[in-house]
Amino acid sequence: MATIIDGKAVAAEVRAEVARGVAAFRAEHGRAPGLHVILAGEDPASAVYVRNKEKAAVEVGMDGKVHRLPASVGQEVLLGLVRELNADELVDGILVQLPLPKGLDSSTVVQTVNPSKDVDGLHTVSAGALWSGRPGLVPCTPRGCLRLLEHAGIELEGARAVVVGRSPLVGKPVAALLLERNATVTIAHSKSRDLGAICREADVLVAAVGRRAIIRGDFVKPGAAVIDVGTNRDDQGKLCGDVDFAAAAQVAGAITPVPGGVGPMTIAMLLENTLIAARARESARHGRG
Repeated sequence: MATIIDGKAVAAEVRAEVARGVAAFRAEHGRAPGLHVILAGEDPASAVYVRNKEKAAVEVGMDGKVHRLPASVGQEVLLGLVRELNADELVDGILVQLPLPKGLDSSTVVQTVNPSKDVDGLHTVSAGALWSGRPGLVPCTPRGCLRLLEHAGIELEGARAVVVGRSPLVGKPVAALLLERNATVTIAHSKSRDLGAICREADVLVAAVGRRAIIRGDFVKPGAAVIDVGTNRDDQGKLCGDVDFAAAAQVAGAITPVPGGVGPMTIAMLLENTLIAARARESARHGRG
C-alpha cells in the first residue's frame, strides 16, 4: 500500500515559512508584501477560490485587496485596473482569477500583468524564464507538485518522469521543473497512443488532464510516486482526481489523494510566490538585483 503524501500538512509548513518571511520582510522594509486579486463576475467556484486566497494572505500577514468587478466590466476597464496595479509600488503580486466572463480576452489581460508581479506565473515572460532556466515566477500548482515530491523524499535526478497533460498552467511547467531537477521527462496527454504503456515507464507519474480516473491502477509502475493534479466529480458529486486512487494506491510507492493532496499546495505556493516577488522587487529597487 502506498504512502499517502499529505498535502494539507506540507501546505501548513509552507504557510508557516511564508509567515516568518513576511514578518522579516516587514521588519526590514516597513511594509508587508502586497497581493492583489482581480475577480470579475460571479462564478461560484472562482468566488470560493478567491475567498480562500484572501483568508490565507491575511493569516500570513500580507497586505492586499480583492478587486471585485461585475461580469459586465469592459475589457479596457479591466486592463486599466491591471495597469494601475502594475504602477503601484505597494503591489508585489497580481493575480487575475480565471475564467473571466464571456467577452473578455483573458490572454490579453494576463499578458498585461507586469511579469515581476505575475504570481500566477502565466505571462509568456515567466514561461520563457522557466524553460530557459532563468529566475522567474513559476505557476503555483507545479511548484506545489515539486514541493510534495521533495517532502516525500522522491529522488528526481535520473528518474523517469511522465507528465500526463500539456496545459501551460500545469503540464508544461511541471515538465520543465522536473527537467531542471535532472529527471528524464516524457509529456503525454489524453490522445497519446497506448497511454498505459507510457505511464508504466514512470518512476514519477504526474496526472494533470482533468479527466476522472484516466490513470488506471495498471498504468502505475510498482513503487512509483504518483501526483494527482486532477479535480473532477464522481457520480455522487464528490471531488476526485485523474487517478483511480484505490487501485493505484495498491501499486504505487507514494501517492497524493484528492482532495487533500495537490489542492492545498496551490494557495500556499501563491503566498510564497508573492513573498519571492516582493523580495526581488525590493532587491532591484535597491540595486541588489
